[in-house]
Amino acid sequence: MNARQKKILAALIKEYSHTAIPVGSKILAEKHNLKISSATIRNDMSVLEREGYLYHPHISAGRIPTDKGYRYFVEEVMNDRKPTRREQIRLKEELLKLRAKNARLSRTTAKLLSALTGNLAISGVLDRDEFCNFGIRELMEEPEFQKLDEMCRLAEILDYIDEKFDQIISGMKEGETKIFIGKENPISEISGCSMIVSPYKLKSGEKGILALIGPKRMRYAKNKSLIEYIKKILGSSTTIIIFIYNVIPSGTP
Repeated sequence: MNARQKKILAALIKEYSHTAIPVGSKILAEKHNLKISSATIRNDMSVLEREGYLYHPHISAGRIPTDKGYRYFVEEVMNDRKPTRREQIRLKEELLKLRAKNARLSRTTAKLLSALTGNLAISGVLDRDEFCNFGIRELMEEPEFQKLDEMCRLAEILDYIDEKFDQIISGMKEGETKIFIGKENPISEISGCSMIVSPYKLKSGEKGILALIGPKRMRYAKNKSLIEYIKKILGSSTTIIIFIYNVIPSGTP
């Protein structure tokens, strides 16, 4: 993929993450300051489609990313970012305040992350087999979850997902952050989802879990930055294993 095509892929993913609508060359030319003609963008999008990075959903003239397109974006195009100053202050103040009150950090962290990302957040302590979640209402407002079967599938997953945690983290290094996209997902029942995983431990040896679930067009860089910043705040006194699931409709590549 050449540099121009990388810019087109990045712009298309950015546009699609905001709109959930297949993206055409005209939109990219008008909104993303690529300094490339619409015809050139259209030709490059055709190349990216032939190579498996984009596809046409149904009969739409626009295109959306495939799993391969998201994978390339995450590994080769996406830049790391830091949480905004406002996000940093909010997370730090709330978490430290509740730690001082001996409040349940897992519940608080899930609630804050759900508020900051608009996704479903799950947090818990594996050793104690206790879990909390926030954000179902937000997910129900996303286009990907308008179909009843998508919400039913997600609800079913939440009923037993804690049983899958050991399977997911086995083989991962402490402190490693790993992204699974689509069929790479180690949970076969949700092979249409993407997942970011980052495990570490408490000084006591206890293991915890924090998960964000949302559309696959989620903002990978933002969510990853929030994960890393929470790890920095909690440090060696807290263990969290962090997942981001991004659910897509059935039938997409």
